[in-house]
Amino acid sequence: MHSNEIILIAIIAVPALLLFWYQINASIIFLSLCLGYVLMQFVSPDAHELLALFSAHVARGIDAGNIWPRIILLLLPPLLTSLSLTKSVKGNKKYLNILPGLGVGLLLAMILSPIFPFHLANNIIKSELWLELKKHQAIIVGLSGLVSVIMIWMDHSHLASNKASHKK
Repeated sequence: MHSNEIILIAIIAVPALLLFWYQINASIIFLSLCLGYVLMQFVSPDAHELLALFSAHVARGIDAGNIWPRIILLLLPPLLTSLSLTKSVKGNKKYLNILPGLGVGLLLAMILSPIFPFHLANNIIKSELWLELKKHQAIIVGLSGLVSVIMIWMDHSHLASNKASHKK
């Protein structure tokens, strides 16, 4: 196993393990990561231009070599959401929470790997593990999204039934 595949496995496993360990609702984090992706895609160029207006140290135009604004926009929503959802998964649901947690890690790997610095991204994208992820990306994203939405619905229906039983 090459070091690039180890990096890819770490990108997948670390978020899943952290979400499990801190009992954070991974379904909501998955949707927050989706929001981060949208922000990265659509806000990043404008954010760079906005920074250029206020700072002489930021070059005009899009700096494709600077990945940090993109990574910050990607990770900010899930990180902020994680802070407010610590210990939000109770009981045996924490084991079921592993499924969307893996979805978070897989989606993060699929988004982050291509935007890494060229040499690292190029090596990761050539790995066998990446090729398998890429081949199954529609299934991974679709199932992760479906599992996340179903788990949120289950939590919502559980909360609604608890409220109804307390009113009696």
